[in-house]
Amino acid sequence: MKLSTTMFTLLATACVLSFAGCKDAGTPATSAPGAAASNEDGTHVHDDGTEHAPHGAHGVGPHDGTIADWGGGKYHVEFTVDHDKQEGTVYILGADEKSPVPIEAESIDLSINDPVMQVSLKAAPQSSDPAGKASRFVGNHESLGVVQEYAGTIGGVVDGTPYSGDFTEEAHGDHEH
Repeated sequence: MKLSTTMFTLLATACVLSFAGCKDAGTPATSAPGAAASNEDGTHVHDDGTEHAPHGAHGVGPHDGTIADWGGGKYHVEFTVDHDKQEGTVYILGADEKSPVPIEAESIDLSINDPVMQVSLKAAPQSSDPAGKASRFVGNHESLGVVQEYAGTIGGVVDGTPYSGDFTEEAHGDHEH
């Protein structure tokens, strides 16, 4: 009796292990619906056809500033600083990280980590922005006169939805900030 119980247990264990087995190595992993395929450099194309840099690696913006994601790729913000004027400027950009996107807002907020400062950036519409909207926001603070790489957060509200994006400046190949 003990022999048949032992044999049955071994047979059952072998069956379970053979059915559980490992996944076939030739079977490709499936992506979540709507996921974008990435290239070797990390760029990827979204469902709407826009090409997007990998998150956290946006590079230099059209105004030679630092780009941050603002809303999961729907918007981007570009931070620039003019140390002589002690002035920070933020541009609102589209998913392509190049095209200006005017928003209906009187101001957006700039928070710098070191030295700690809060700057309210006022709307400063560009010539192509429609009346009542702006894609450029400007503000001054004496600490922006310090030549360094800044890091912080840009926050604002677009159509009732709050947006926030973190950025870190890096020295460009031909100059430092």
